[in-house]
Amino acid sequence: MIEQTILTNLIHNEEYVRKVLPYIKKEYFQDYIDRSIFESIEQHFTKYNACPSIDALRLDAGNNGNYTEDQYKAVGELLSSLQPTRETFEWLLDQTETFCKDKAIYNAIMESISVIDGKSSKSRGALPGILTDALAVSFDPHVGHDFIEDAEDRWEFYHQKEIKLPFDIDLLNDVTKGGLSKKTLNVVLAGTGVGKSMFMCHCAAGNLRDNKNVLYVTLEMAEEKIAERIDANLMGLTIDEVHELSKEVYEKKITRLKNNYLGKIVIKEYPTTGANVNHLRYLLNELKIKKSFVPDIIYVDYLNIMMSSRMKYGAGVNSYTYIKAIAEELRGLAVEFNVPVVSATQTTRSGYTSTDLGLEDTSESFALPATADFMFAIISTEELQDLNQILVKQLKNRYSDPSFNRRFIVGVDRAKMTLYNVEQSAQDDVLDEAAVFDNSEVHNRNIKEAFNDFI
Repeated sequence: MIEQTILTNLIHNEEYVRKVLPYIKKEYFQDYIDRSIFESIEQHFTKYNACPSIDALRLDAGNNGNYTEDQYKAVGELLSSLQPTRETFEWLLDQTETFCKDKAIYNAIMESISVIDGKSSKSRGALPGILTDALAVSFDPHVGHDFIEDAEDRWEFYHQKEIKLPFDIDLLNDVTKGGLSKKTLNVVLAGTGVGKSMFMCHCAAGNLRDNKNVLYVTLEMAEEKIAERIDANLMGLTIDEVHELSKEVYEKKITRLKNNYLGKIVIKEYPTTGANVNHLRYLLNELKIKKSFVPDIIYVDYLNIMMSSRMKYGAGVNSYTYIKAIAEELRGLAVEFNVPVVSATQTTRSGYTSTDLGLEDTSESFALPATADFMFAIISTEELQDLNQILVKQLKNRYSDPSFNRRFIVGVDRAKMTLYNVEQSAQDDVLDEAAVFDNSEVHNRNIKEAFNDFI
């Protein structure tokens, strides 16, 4: 039996133990005696960093008060049979990995049956995640990057072209060196009504034009309202004009979009503060299984009205810690599913009336900018509104130097929910400042308040 082969090598083959022990779970052993011996081996190796001897395992069994007389006898007989073998190391690894995969899938199926029968505390929404986790079991051969030995691989990495999701706004592509990278969290800062959702809807439409799959998660507006904005953008119509279309004309326009673009946009609505990253994780798994839909980018509208999957707000958890947790979880989701995540956050009350937003104007948690890879503010004034323009200001940028094009103008057609490039002359009055952080009294006071909240 493979179980006995595994137990034998866990006792006599230290190289094998160090390779496979992190991946083997006690639940993989169906037989009680096999599972008990594995637990003894695991505990011994964890505590002493060495393989246990047969005698040590016999002593552990003798000190185990949970064994019946027959079980203790069976343990002794099994230990006596676990003698060294001569299988090749590669064969052992392959067989053990297969064993772990098979048992993980079997256990997942049994757990799923319990969920369906109502015998588990988990909901049916957890089923895709249970099966996906089981199918993902594998031995990771990568043990780290050797600085000297892997220098050639590193050179190749330096010179490979990174796959990015570009914007259709030239200056946004310039400051991000071609667009958004995978495994990143990108955040828009703006006051109420300035255009956070419009910006994300415009970008989602642009991604579709690039034949990309888009998942748009909304916790603020209805799914139909988000789709309405994307309709206006893609059709080049005002929202009122979209409403006036006859059914026949509207269907023709949708058919034209379907024929012209290979990507898809899926919009999912959750109640305000009614979803966390686990809900998004289940959604992504269900979309993959039920619709064969895998997004290239995820928009979350917006971060501050999500829940944290790790902590509950209140009971000693302040807004600084809570929003920080949500941001970290969203970025973790981006890494897990290998996509860029784009979200938004509100300004503080003082920032709402400011014409020059900074990182200190981030509402609720100053830790959000620390987690984001790219963060920028959208600023609107009466003068800019008259010119159909908005001001974009970089606040943090891991893609490139944030002092390059720190501020720039973007054209906006709010009726059609569209952003566009403006002529260079519109940028002439925009001043670039070298520093991202300032030392103003207001800035330092806000930093101090955030730090006091945190401690």
